[in-house]
Amino acid sequence: MSTGVLVFDGRCGFCTRSIGWLRSLDRHRRVELLPLQQPGAPARVGATVEECLAAVRWQGADSSRAAAAEAINAALAAALGTRAPLVVYRLTQHAQEWLYQWVANNRYRFPGAIPWCERRPADCQ
Repeated sequence: MSTGVLVFDGRCGFCTRSIGWLRSLDRHRRVELLPLQQPGAPARVGATVEECLAAVRWQGADSSRAAAAEAINAALAAALGTRAPLVVYRLTQHAQEWLYQWVANNRYRFPGAIPWCERRPADCQ
């Protein structure tokens, strides 16, 4: 199963809570988690800061890239060591992307954890 890098908004408490959930599932540490505020993080996934602010970004060890719901499914597949999340994504892509965009647009309104950049300021600019 592919490993990779997931870049997320480290100033978002909801995003940090979601990343914590992913981290708990990733027992073999297959997914490297980087806040977009970390110097060089967007470039690691071939994206700009603006693109990373718009949607979470993934780059797999096989150089595959994804954004938004597809990126979440790719990271989940890597963490679990199964392609099942990607199969489900292919079957429900439109609904997942719509829901992802709605959540992303409202992410600062949702309850979350203390944002990554507040807990780990050295990781962020």
